[in-house]
Amino acid sequence: MYVIRCCFFSFIFTLIGFQHRDKKNTLQMSTKEPSKGLHEHAAGTLKLTSDIRESVKCPRDEDEREWLAVNTIDFYNQVSLLYGVVSEYCTKETCPLMSAGPKYEFLWADGVKYKKPIKVSAPEYVDLLMEWVEQQINDPKLFPIELKKTYPKNFKTIVKTIFKRLFRVYGHIYHSHIQKFVQLDAESHLNSCFK
Repeated sequence: MYVIRCCFFSFIFTLIGFQHRDKKNTLQMSTKEPSKGLHEHAAGTLKLTSDIRESVKCPRDEDEREWLAVNTIDFYNQVSLLYGVVSEYCTKETCPLMSAGPKYEFLWADGVKYKKPIKVSAPEYVDLLMEWVEQQINDPKLFPIELKKTYPKNFKTIVKTIFKRLFRVYGHIYHSHIQKFVQLDAESHLNSCFK
């Protein structure tokens, strides 16, 4: 099912013309904040339903850790594809800080190479984050490849940290790049993935 979903998203992004381009060929984007009307329009495309919690619950006969592993990888792929839409506009010059507004600035630390949190630009943060998540999900001790394999005892904590950090990319996209999604008439897709 996971492979089908990834292929579906890749097909959709290819169909509507989203491409990840080489960062050497960058364009600058206005850093003007979206208007309140745009915010209300974006919120309207979410169409939240009361059963959203039910739709993300682990099915009864499934192993919860396996369910979390598959959905973590799926979420990583979705965030990667969505960020690819704006990556050429998210440069050190346009986004010198990884932020989601003046009250939300994110510093990078991975506990290994970067033990103390450091300020980096948004594209550097996203690159470091995606590399870090990829290392986590490719580690068979954390995300076992074989079915019925033992997950680490702190697996939920690992997944929560991955999700928390990936959600920061959504925050940055909504704060700094929503206009590009609007220009591409793709904000409802962004909102659907976020939902």
